[in-house]
Amino acid sequence: MAKKLVIKVTAGADAPERCSQAFTVAAVAVASGVQVSLWLTGESAWFALPGRAAEFELPHSAPLPDLIDGIVSGGGTVTVCTQCAARRDIEEKDLIEGARIAGAQVFVSEVMPDGVQALVY
Repeated sequence: MAKKLVIKVTAGADAPERCSQAFTVAAVAVASGVQVSLWLTGESAWFALPGRAAEFELPHSAPLPDLIDGIVSGGGTVTVCTQCAARRDIEEKDLIEGARIAGAQVFVSEVMPDGVQALVY
């Protein structure tokens, strides 16, 4: 089993099922003891802002705020893509507690070591 799981979410409310799957897998992995790094890109970047995850609804899925809380409180990291944040005028000071902004160099450094599994939704 991978020692670390890096998950990149490329969709937000524009593709709710894909978005929800990524957050669900991340939360379940953290709850299972896996080290998780969740990357928010594209429209999912909005969910790193306070209150925005509460606006997301998808029948028969766990509430996004609960999934994010489980990821962060379980030791997972949440990162917003630098370019995605800039395109949306999102700054580090705007983010929920426990989230950060970082770029492709950091993403690549996270996915390249042995024992890491990367998933893209």
